[in-house]
Amino acid sequence: MCGIAGIWNPEHGPQRETLQAMIATLNHRGPDGVGFHLDGPVGLAHSRLAIIDIAGGAQPMSNEDGTVWVSCNGEIFNYPELRVKLIQRGHRFSSRSDTEVLVHLYEEYGKEFLQELNGQFAIALWDVKARQLLLARDPVGIRPLYYAWQGRQLAFASEVKALFAVPGQVRDWDTAGLASTFSWWSALPPATVFKGVQNLPPGHLMIIGETGHRIEQWWEWPGPDLESDYLNGDNCDEDQLADELHALIVDAVRLQTRADVPVGAYLSGGLDSAIITAAIRSQSTTPLRSFSLTFDDAEFDESAHQNELVSHLGTTHSSVSCSRADIAGGFARAVWHAETPLIRAAPAPMMHLAQSVRNAGFKVVLTGEGADEVFAGYDIFKEAKVRRFIAAQPNSSSRTRILERLYPYLKSSPMASRAMSQRFFTQSTDQIDKPWFAHTTRLATTRRSLGFFNLDRQQELGHWDPYKPLCNLLPGGIDSWPVLARDQAVEATTLMSGYLLSSQGDRMAMAASIETRYPFLDPRVIAFGARLPARLKMRGLIEKLILRKAFARDLPSSITKRTKQPYRTPDSAAFFEAGKPLDWVADILDAPSILKAGLFDAPAVSRLVAKCSAGRAIGFGDNMAFVGVLSTMLVHQQFIEPATGPASEPSAS
Repeated sequence: MCGIAGIWNPEHGPQRETLQAMIATLNHRGPDGVGFHLDGPVGLAHSRLAIIDIAGGAQPMSNEDGTVWVSCNGEIFNYPELRVKLIQRGHRFSSRSDTEVLVHLYEEYGKEFLQELNGQFAIALWDVKARQLLLARDPVGIRPLYYAWQGRQLAFASEVKALFAVPGQVRDWDTAGLASTFSWWSALPPATVFKGVQNLPPGHLMIIGETGHRIEQWWEWPGPDLESDYLNGDNCDEDQLADELHALIVDAVRLQTRADVPVGAYLSGGLDSAIITAAIRSQSTTPLRSFSLTFDDAEFDESAHQNELVSHLGTTHSSVSCSRADIAGGFARAVWHAETPLIRAAPAPMMHLAQSVRNAGFKVVLTGEGADEVFAGYDIFKEAKVRRFIAAQPNSSSRTRILERLYPYLKSSPMASRAMSQRFFTQSTDQIDKPWFAHTTRLATTRRSLGFFNLDRQQELGHWDPYKPLCNLLPGGIDSWPVLARDQAVEATTLMSGYLLSSQGDRMAMAASIETRYPFLDPRVIAFGARLPARLKMRGLIEKLILRKAFARDLPSSITKRTKQPYRTPDSAAFFEAGKPLDWVADILDAPSILKAGLFDAPAVSRLVAKCSAGRAIGFGDNMAFVGVLSTMLVHQQFIEPATGPASEPSAS
């Protein structure tokens, strides 16, 4: 894990001072060393977090004759196998670094070298002979890569704050990017919330040369084989598939525990992190460190399940307790690292957790993220199944009773009112044939926040369509896929990539210089999930069926039979005490501050604050609106208002 930055400027060449200013903003991503390479129109900068080949893995790194240079943020997990193959083909290595395989693979395959990789990465590669710069991101977007043009000059970096260190970079809001964030929880790429700053989409590459640039897609979320008897028939052996999946996940974990530093695991108390932890334990007799979050609020706390797993798996465990005060105290810093408005307060505790890992002397942790997208674990998939079920016979009272089985973990469940749940589950039936049908309910809830924008911003949005940017990102042929496969692809393209792996994942971990790894997002695991029949992923309203079966022998039955409980934290309640907003919250949300920023309607925000103060913000809509407005104001304060240079990192309050 590292931070990368660079400039392409064919007219004047990059200035070293600018590269130094850019990479200085990314020290948290790579506190173990800094490197530069300048050659004609290109300048590369690297901030290193040393994980593999501690002594010899400095970057930027080149091939034997210096004709290919690379700066990489991330890890190539299958590098030993690639290295052996490349040595057999005559390539010579000067280090043990996983990064060095990239320059030699490029020599062999050109841009197709990306197809050989199993890893999580953002890559900048300079081909000296072709005078060509290549930028690329991993398949699902685990590692970030942003870019901005000023005339013919291209600046790129792991984080936006590095782009703001480039002289002349515009600092302003992109209203459509904001609207996307207040709809999909993140701006769908290539958009960001900042005008002139773009996000290279996952699974894409950009090639820049003297004649121009182009962007290509090199990977897309796999779909099912629609002609397969295996998918459509009953001729699959569930036990055999469960064994195959078990072996595949164990192997993915084997690859992702490769490191020259100790590796730990997040242990939430749920099925997914338990599987990853069990897979690590099955391969090593070395004591394993596990880490978890606990909460003062019983509604969000999973410590009982965590303790059961610690006892069963025999890990050396550390937990960090997160109070409402901790969430509020770290929220401004979380926003600074996320560089985008946050719709939930949940990233802040993840930052606390990552810091506890760093304090324990670790740099790498494995996590269970991705299992819900690959094996259909989320409530949104169950919701869609019920909504399609009801749409077939909307007047059947027996069908609506199934709603009572949803959201058993919610203190204020929307299923408590039969009339409310009936309205909720029968909305958007006119879009039932669209790939995003499952997500129309989430969108309807989240987009209520758009009503807090002032009249100017709302007029600027005009007839903005939230689905248009999504259409450009979805896999080809998705309209013909089975409905559950569609739902999974949309979830992976939107919430997983833009929010879970970014605002709640990479950014919060890198705030503490921690690398998170995701075995469930191994491309082989994703492909395995894509070819499964829906009945092996969800049966009735039991989610991740095949995954439960695959690891039933490794985990307590209380865990393998437990209903999915998503990671949740207090939201608006964390920013109020004794019926009043915290002082800094009151200051940033008062009418003069709101009017100065020019984004929101001050009276509407005032009413929302009053509602939260009275404890009446109990629904998702109000909570997301409050956190969204608050975090947007923080982004404005941290990144838009400063005249020059990147904002400094806020201290915890």
